[in-house]
Amino acid sequence: MKILTCSAQLQRLEEILRKSLPLALPVFGAVLNINRGNPGRFEVLVDKWPEFGAVLARPSGEVASGDTGHCRRGVTRRPGTCQVCSEHPWWEVLGWDLGVLGSSRELHCWVPWKEGPWRYWGWTWGYWGHWEALGPAPGVRVGSLSPSHVDLLNDTWPYGGNARSRRFLAEILGRFPQVCLQDGSGQPVAWMLTDHFGTGTHSYTLPEHRRRGHMQVALTVAAQRAHARGFPTFG
Repeated sequence: MKILTCSAQLQRLEEILRKSLPLALPVFGAVLNINRGNPGRFEVLVDKWPEFGAVLARPSGEVASGDTGHCRRGVTRRPGTCQVCSEHPWWEVLGWDLGVLGSSRELHCWVPWKEGPWRYWGWTWGYWGHWEALGPAPGVRVGSLSPSHVDLLNDTWPYGGNARSRRFLAEILGRFPQVCLQDGSGQPVAWMLTDHFGTGTHSYTLPEHRRRGHMQVALTVAAQRAHARGFPTFG
């Protein structure tokens, strides 16, 4: 596999993958993040260039042994011809080591592409929301989460509750865009976190604040901000 480090090649890859949406979603967000400062310290590999048949996004070598050491996603349009596919026949669900999430492997499906089928592993959660001018309810404002909220995030995440998930949430909180709705005292009401792949990772509304449209507002704000950065919105 060839690691793409040239900015021109990475931009070209972004253009190619954008034309292949939504089929290229498993890796597209990671490529967008790489081309926008690479906050997650990722790298992207292809089986060959420029006529590639497979793309893999993963943590770069110097951080691959950390909590995101198995955080990878890939797509291939020539199944059976890519070395990485034979080496990693099961790519972890949601893109990172299942030490955080469990051991589910309900991962694969086939989708068509103009030169043949792409096969992808994992699933992606998108930014979704309506595009009309939604605003927060009275007494609620759009703000942001802080590092002091990591324990709250870990306690409310379905895959949380352990030290490793806490480190992962702290990492994405510090590196990637997020939206938080706050009450009049500045306490979180609802939030939306994103990850290395530009997808929604942890969306939650506190039980006492549900059924008031808070998540719809948070998702809409996240979608608008993502769209402004060049990310596609889907759901």
